[in-house]
Amino acid sequence: MLAYARDRHRFLLFGRPRSVGAETHRHRAEVLLESLLTLGPTFIKLGQLLSTRPDVLPPAYIDVLAALQDEVPPADWADAKRVLEAEIGPVDENFAEFETEAISGASLGQVYHARVDPEVVDAVGTADSTTESEGTRADGAGGRDPAGREVAVKIRRPDIEELVNADLRVIKWSLPILLYFVDESRAFSLRNLADEFSKTIREEMDYEREAEMLREIRTNFAGDDRFVIPDVIESHSGQRVLTMEYIEGTKINDLGELERKGIDRTRLAENLERAYLQMIMDDGVFHADPHPGNLAVTDDEQIVFYDFGMSGRVDSFVQEKIIDFYVAVANQDIDGILDALIEIGTLSPDADRGVMAEVMEIAIQDARGEDVEQYRVNQIVGQIEDSIYVFPFRLPKNLALVLRVATVVEGVCVTLDPDFDFISVATDYLTEEGYREESIRQYARETGENIRRTGESLTRLAPKAERALDRLDRDDLYVRIGLEDEENVFDTFAKRLIYGMLLTMSLFSTGVLYALEAPRASIVAAVFSLVVTVLLYRSFREPKGIGAKPQFTRQSMRQRRGEE
Repeated sequence: MLAYARDRHRFLLFGRPRSVGAETHRHRAEVLLESLLTLGPTFIKLGQLLSTRPDVLPPAYIDVLAALQDEVPPADWADAKRVLEAEIGPVDENFAEFETEAISGASLGQVYHARVDPEVVDAVGTADSTTESEGTRADGAGGRDPAGREVAVKIRRPDIEELVNADLRVIKWSLPILLYFVDESRAFSLRNLADEFSKTIREEMDYEREAEMLREIRTNFAGDDRFVIPDVIESHSGQRVLTMEYIEGTKINDLGELERKGIDRTRLAENLERAYLQMIMDDGVFHADPHPGNLAVTDDEQIVFYDFGMSGRVDSFVQEKIIDFYVAVANQDIDGILDALIEIGTLSPDADRGVMAEVMEIAIQDARGEDVEQYRVNQIVGQIEDSIYVFPFRLPKNLALVLRVATVVEGVCVTLDPDFDFISVATDYLTEEGYREESIRQYARETGENIRRTGESLTRLAPKAERALDRLDRDDLYVRIGLEDEENVFDTFAKRLIYGMLLTMSLFSTGVLYALEAPRASIVAAVFSLVVTVLLYRSFREPKGIGAKPQFTRQSMRQRRGEE
């Protein structure tokens, strides 16, 4: 943080602004990455969250932290077994077979492969489910596997609660110090990030909540054969253990294997985007961790979702504004996009709408898969740095997970199809679901209501105008004027005036004391004069831009490929 602040010349009393290149920023980010890995599970999760927050960190940091994987060495089986048996009982009595080698190790939990007795399959009533691909839990002839049903058992890391609670206390105590190094707008995002992270990581450790979210999302996609969501084995699950059916598939970013199996990657990307549009716009509950490790593809081109620990809900107001935003994007209504962002609290009302409009135009062009001219990007970045000192984008708590989903899903879709058109797919979805038609009807209703109010206002205008003219005729009309000073011009002028008076007085005192042969006193007065001079100089310095660049995911990927 000291290096980050030094790069932003926060500690310089005078001198030229410090200019830092991309290599320096990347080096700082790599040091931060190593620190997060060293600090352990909680901070690895924090780093993952930071990698989707361009409102908190500069682009170079985002690029480096994006490579942070949620993989740490698994805990010893003896410790994991202790947690498992404390939740559901002896392993030998509850599982027909249990592989003690973890198939996946994450920061908060680890997953094992096992089999449960055939009677358990009958007990949960899901033996006849048809959403899974052949071979995931039945024999090739379609009958029940006598060896039992294959399951994935997710076990919370032993003693992780104490470690997470200690780390969260460290983050809470450190936050006031961190806020000193950032500007007011990023401080807003950092406070929200800390609150959101504390809530999210506690929810992710509660496997009963994860099971509830998994069941709800599974129900929402029931009957849709494009997606597969594992079923929960209730009898073998608890607060620290979650047992789900085991579903195999090809990792969604294993492009070579997908090509070998003849899977249409463009259709896969379209289905993935549609799934998340449905979750956020229609269902109000969504899987919030769609990185490639949590997405797989069956041989039948079905998308498999894993790990519902990080999931969230969208309230009706946010849903409505997100729909407004997507409808405006579909209609290429730039003013509508900016209005939706301001109403939802993501864009500051004080932001330069002209510059933001150009940013949105480039973002739409990029989302459509079109080439973005680099000179336009550089031009917009220059405008932002010149005209916007306060960072215009901020992220309310209720939108943090939604932004994470949008960012990660975009990256997965672009990996599947570099020319994928997000806006076209979203437009088709909005049209099919009737959202665009509803927006037209709503506009018509609002227009009619505005016409009605205008008519009522016109009927009241004449009497009010007559009363105002009567008061003017009687010399009884007063005008009250309020002067706004958003830029604190008067405060700045007052500071400069006081500094100037103090400097004049201190210089005069220095001369008098020197003439009276009082060297120590004259030195003190001279030092005071120097301090006042520095303060006066700083008051005349123009604030510089924050150096934040718009995040164009597809553009960044092309640049990275070029560098590689």
